[in-house]
Amino acid sequence: MNKNKTSPLVKIKRQPLFYGYTIILASFFIQAIVWGISNSFGVFFAPLISEFSWSRATISGAASLCFLVHGLSSMLLGNLNDRFGPKLIMSACGIFLGIGFLLMAKVNSAWQLYLFYGLVVGIGLGGIDVIPLSTVTRWFKKKRGMMTGIIKVGTGVGMLIMPFFITWLLKGYGWRIAFTVLAVIIMVSVIFLAQFLMRDPIQKAQFIDNENSHTSGNSNKTEDGLTFQKAIHTRQLWTICAIYFIILFCVYTILIHIVQHAIDLGIPTAVAAGVLATVGGVSISGRFLMGGAGDKIGEKPALLICLLFLLTALGWLQIAKTLWMFYLFAIIYGFAHGGFFSLISPLIAKQFGTRSHGLLFGIVIFSSTIGGAIGPFMAGYIFDVTHSYKIVFLILTVLCIIALTLTATLKSVLQDKVVSDDITLNFEKQE
Repeated sequence: MNKNKTSPLVKIKRQPLFYGYTIILASFFIQAIVWGISNSFGVFFAPLISEFSWSRATISGAASLCFLVHGLSSMLLGNLNDRFGPKLIMSACGIFLGIGFLLMAKVNSAWQLYLFYGLVVGIGLGGIDVIPLSTVTRWFKKKRGMMTGIIKVGTGVGMLIMPFFITWLLKGYGWRIAFTVLAVIIMVSVIFLAQFLMRDPIQKAQFIDNENSHTSGNSNKTEDGLTFQKAIHTRQLWTICAIYFIILFCVYTILIHIVQHAIDLGIPTAVAAGVLATVGGVSISGRFLMGGAGDKIGEKPALLICLLFLLTALGWLQIAKTLWMFYLFAIIYGFAHGGFFSLISPLIAKQFGTRSHGLLFGIVIFSSTIGGAIGPFMAGYIFDVTHSYKIVFLILTVLCIIALTLTATLKSVLQDKVVSDDITLNFEKQE
């Protein structure tokens, strides 16, 4: 059910108020609320361990399962978003998230933790990136990167606010009430905000970017690029999957282990946690600035810059011993961290167009979540064996160099297709 057609009676024209900015605002708050709450799951470790005497591995396992299910469901939800639009699918995600958190308030055993959080919440999380970011690619073309960056700034804002709010709930009301309150907040807000999402400008009788200089009459092509069948046979899709597998491998290894690494070097726990908060704060600038840079210089050069920042941060981490060195690492790395998440959706749109953007984006997300799940586990295993993160950081550095090389060799799919079509056309004319 592709809603990319409009009635001939509907006049498509430039509007004084472009609805695309409503899409951005709704998506911003969805990201802030959902990712702010989800990324604060670690705050529940202490009360769950205190009540059930579960190991950190048990609770972390549920978080890892949630992460993998999120990646897997992203492919399905991205495909459904392409077919049915964001309003219905995002509302369904809100229901899954609300039910999952509500059930967490009733959890009494480890299998329930894995079922309620790992599976139910994971399914709901699957649409939180792919749906709004895929939708914005159909509303904006000239400012696609900047608009994506603004949406992802919501994630950084949520990561700064929600941990404090959840901590206040835990201290005042306990973890079961906290999960209940979060369930209500997340379900009501996501379903409400989903009602403002529209698949493409045609549904509001508007032009892409609210400009009609490149169109005539009622023509308003919001679907372009390769079909899914053609896209999956390109080397570029699997190269992007490999690049973001490596990126999330590095990103989640750092997020999970950097605080403990600082503590191991004698930095107090409360102070070490500030390193992670710095990453979240600086990532806001990275999300916004690199999203805009993608519009100006192209997504590929912008991604290369982010990878160079990551490589610099990893090199610095090899020698970081004192607090100021860790904070400098957090600033350099945090900028790259934010940029990575702002560039992926526009990069896919630039490479393959918007025809099957949701499904292709979901495939890349799933590939990246595999890396994000393997990385922290590998780092923990290596540390248990060697009692050091030295080998871990060296592996991350090598992987970053590989990602840099893959990105540098990435060619444009659509440009290659145009060249191929031109060659075929010229050959047919000669005949």
